[in-house]
Amino acid sequence: MALVLYDTASREKHPFTPITPGAVGMYVCGPTVWDYAHIGNARPVVVFDVLYRYFREQDYTVTYVRNITDVDDKIIAAHEKAGEPMADLTERFARIYAEDMAALGALDPTVTPKATEHIPQMIAMIEKLVASGHAYVADGHVLFDVTSMPNYGQLSHRNRDDMIAGARVEVAPYKKDPADFVLWKPAGDHAGWNSPWGKGRPGWHIECSAMSETYLGETFDIHGGGLDLVFPHHENEIAQSSCAHHGKVLANYWMHNGFLTINREKMSKSLGNYTTVHEVLKHWPGEVVRYFMLSTHYRAPLNWTEEGLEQAKRSLDRLYLALQKLADVEADEAYEPETVIAALEDDLNTPEAFAALHELARQANKAETDDEKSILKAKLLTGGSLLGILQSSPEGWLKRETNKVPVSSKIELQWDIESDEAEIDRLVAKRDAARKRRDFAEADNIRRQLASKNIIVEDWSDGTTTWRRT
Repeated sequence: MALVLYDTASREKHPFTPITPGAVGMYVCGPTVWDYAHIGNARPVVVFDVLYRYFREQDYTVTYVRNITDVDDKIIAAHEKAGEPMADLTERFARIYAEDMAALGALDPTVTPKATEHIPQMIAMIEKLVASGHAYVADGHVLFDVTSMPNYGQLSHRNRDDMIAGARVEVAPYKKDPADFVLWKPAGDHAGWNSPWGKGRPGWHIECSAMSETYLGETFDIHGGGLDLVFPHHENEIAQSSCAHHGKVLANYWMHNGFLTINREKMSKSLGNYTTVHEVLKHWPGEVVRYFMLSTHYRAPLNWTEEGLEQAKRSLDRLYLALQKLADVEADEAYEPETVIAALEDDLNTPEAFAALHELARQANKAETDDEKSILKAKLLTGGSLLGILQSSPEGWLKRETNKVPVSSKIELQWDIESDEAEIDRLVAKRDAARKRRDFAEADNIRRQLASKNIIVEDWSDGTTTWRRT
């Protein structure tokens, strides 16, 4: 089966055909680094990481660009409030963002360009737009003239009134049209760069157009981001880039992940349900958060709940338990997880891919020969790698610190995770001995003792016994 992707612009699924055979260019809008990233910011990172992993596994040469916005009104306000140099603030939050995304299993993009390092490219593109009549200078600003582009709105399919309302346009006397948007604005007393229009700084939209051209060319394969970016950000990217490049298409496929809510409510600081990735990772392993985010199809809304995270944790436990049973066999790397790949090739259907992975685990638990186990182990590991999970050892996941208990849990761990592992092993062995001499009362007593310490003991049909933490 060939890869099929849903394109936001056409609102249909299409087989993926790269511009250059065997190569893929992909641009995903990254963070504005003025604070910790909220969990909604992490969803596109995780989603497009799966696509990145798929392309790499299929031996494509991938140029994956995810930008950093390090000049913005929010950044300026934050650095003035904190009294911290703007470069220090943005560098700190960019580093934290990278660390948090890595904890979610996201691979590093090929290129992570910063807006402040590409000001000349932005100025050059704005000059092209002014020279061709698609932009104009007014009151120290440079604005894009939306009336100069007849098919403005082609991505969002909005009518003019909806676009103006959706953009929350600034009513300004220097605009020719209310929908015109800023390419360059005066810096005033704030950070700025010299330009043909005076000291200033770029508008938000122009940075992505300039950076995508720098690293991917005038037209590239895939542009991604959250659904909230369709309008105005991506619509305006199309307008700038297409008009600067004589009508060329910016991207052949537009992909957008759905919104994220908290217990069915929109995330908002005013509602007290605003949650950052940095905070969540204090309470849950990154793989659990990743699994939960991918358990819903990327285009569908994702409702964030503690129950969903707990279910993701249980699902991962089952997969790791299956791998633990295969510890004594080598994976036969000649075999690929066809069912997992087929699910991903259907517009990144990660819920179906997880179902396929669990079916492989079920088969592994029933496998009797080493050949069967070897093949299934390879498929589980490769399938897990494609989805960015099963990256720990089964022992590490089921027994050690990677298997954290969330602080929301009312259970308190009574034992130190590392130092008491030997004591757990001793009690499990003692229970096995009791079972062999048919002293089931003693065996049950030891099981209860372990359960009180959040240890689950599991007896397998082949006579072996394993344990794991809840």
